[in-house]
Amino acid sequence: MKLADLRKSYERAELDETASHPDPRLQFERWLQEAIQAELPEPNAMTLATVGDDGRPSTRVVLIKGCDERGVAWYTNYDSRKGRELSAHPMAALQFHWVELERVVRIEGAVQRVSDAESDAYFASRPLDSRIGAWASPQSQVIEGRGVLVANAAKYSAQFLLNPPRPPHWGGYRLVPDRWEFWQGRKSRLHDRLRYRLQDGAWLRERLAP
Repeated sequence: MKLADLRKSYERAELDETASHPDPRLQFERWLQEAIQAELPEPNAMTLATVGDDGRPSTRVVLIKGCDERGVAWYTNYDSRKGRELSAHPMAALQFHWVELERVVRIEGAVQRVSDAESDAYFASRPLDSRIGAWASPQSQVIEGRGVLVANAAKYSAQFLLNPPRPPHWGGYRLVPDRWEFWQGRKSRLHDRLRYRLQDGAWLRERLAP
């Protein structure tokens, strides 16, 4: 089949102003819980978009690890490409795509690091292999082969045994939203799109054409 012939009719649900929550974070949490309850594969996976000094955007998939009135949090290597780009340009966009529910959520805003205490607490909750991996991988750097990672993992396992501390180059980020968009697929490509944006400290909800 040709790519141009691939089509899908979206008919599962709808999204209107009366049914959506006036607070976009609570609307997001509602949809996230529905994705979890539907047992979708990795409902917590989100695409993170950043931009470099050369103006070139880049995306990658990370996992949401927190969402509250302060924003949306995830954890990664500060020295990675995304970490370097966020240090230089602390703005980002996130996107969730729950294919089975025919839904997309887009979030934009400024990014800041979470506190050391929060990063320490989350790091301590991770499986041992993941904690060792944070030390073993010089994320986004060129390496000679997989053997480098295996050797590093063995080295740090022997060094730290069962209690590896959080690496100084590893921790959390939090995106503080100033825009949210909720997309619900609809029939005939007449999709529902609701955007929330901050205006004078309050959320303004607007319908966008699909």
